[in-house]
Amino acid sequence: MKRIIKTDKAPAAIGPYSQAVEINDTLYISGQLPINVETQEMPESISDQAEQVMKNIGIILKEAGYNYNQVVKSTIFLADIKDFQKMNEIYGNYYKEDPPARSAFEVANLPKGAKIEIETIAVK
Repeated sequence: MKRIIKTDKAPAAIGPYSQAVEINDTLYISGQLPINVETQEMPESISDQAEQVMKNIGIILKEAGYNYNQVVKSTIFLADIKDFQKMNEIYGNYYKEDPPARSAFEVANLPKGAKIEIETIAVK
């Protein structure tokens, strides 16, 4: 059975999609932007944006009853691939052991002028 995950502790969807969907003990988290839900603003630096995205993912994981250890795949979208190393440093802080599979791409543009967006899949 499909379960829609929604929390006001993470940025709301900015279109016709859900923050996350769970089905068969698998959680699919939509691409998260680096929006601070309290201020509705994004930090400037790629490091701060990556940190905010990872925090937003953590909030959604927790809301759905998951944690970072259950993440099996991440897809990272970067406005500038030159930010890969700085992003990687922050990302690595969340997955120190047995990190998930991952891919990263440079894209032409991201919503709201973000420098990073990450979508995530977790399995119980």
